[in-house]
Amino acid sequence: MSWSTFVALGDSFTEGVGDVDPSTGTERGWADRVAEHLARANPGLRYANLAVRGQLLDQIVHDQLGPAVAMAPDLVSICAAGNDLLRPSSRPADLAARLDAAVAELCGTGADVLVFTGFDTRSTPVVDLVGRRLATMNEHIREIAARRGAKLVDLWTMDTLADPRARADDRLHLNAEGHRRVAVRVCEVLGVSTGEDWRDPWPPLAPTPWVRRREEDLRWVRGHLVPWVGRRLQGRSTGDGRPPKRPEPAPVR
Repeated sequence: MSWSTFVALGDSFTEGVGDVDPSTGTERGWADRVAEHLARANPGLRYANLAVRGQLLDQIVHDQLGPAVAMAPDLVSICAAGNDLLRPSSRPADLAARLDAAVAELCGTGADVLVFTGFDTRSTPVVDLVGRRLATMNEHIREIAARRGAKLVDLWTMDTLADPRARADDRLHLNAEGHRRVAVRVCEVLGVSTGEDWRDPWPPLAPTPWVRRREEDLRWVRGHLVPWVGRRLQGRSTGDGRPPKRPEPAPVR
């Protein structure tokens, strides 16, 4: 199937944080990579990415849903609520109800809609503290996809993403290889051939000495965990005041 307009909604995952394009110094990410695959079959494809890092589900719905619908896409993706789940007060059932309403609106336009579960957090102990809420939310997302007729990208079942080598230095976001594998999986769900396989096993990894692991943990705490906690305490987000990187549908280079 060929699509004419692809619009991506979401937070840092969809913006592409962790996957920096060396030619431009800007985030690339799975959505850009999917658009590139689609454009090979349809050079006239237009692509917009409204995702902004740090946004909560209600911000995504408020800031991105209306503009996306106005673009009349025939393919749209929405991945949201990950940042909400990091907050102790979050309730998966409430989040799911609000996400369901957004997915219903998108499906009501006649577009093909992609929705995503969260990926396996067990290799990131701090993030895995929300594992139970994430597992519950994933079940809700699977039900939403089935009820609304959306296309499900089940990241939790992608075992290759559980390997630490799929993560960026912050241990939260995916790196370039992680985003590449997600893009291949999305194309698989869409029935688009890429000639790649997200299931390719990682090469054997040599054991890391205990001392080196502790040094890496300390650098991560100083460089990523402490700043993240500081922003939460101050009520700030890395996306505050940040515009989407592709606010209008445009051809893919």
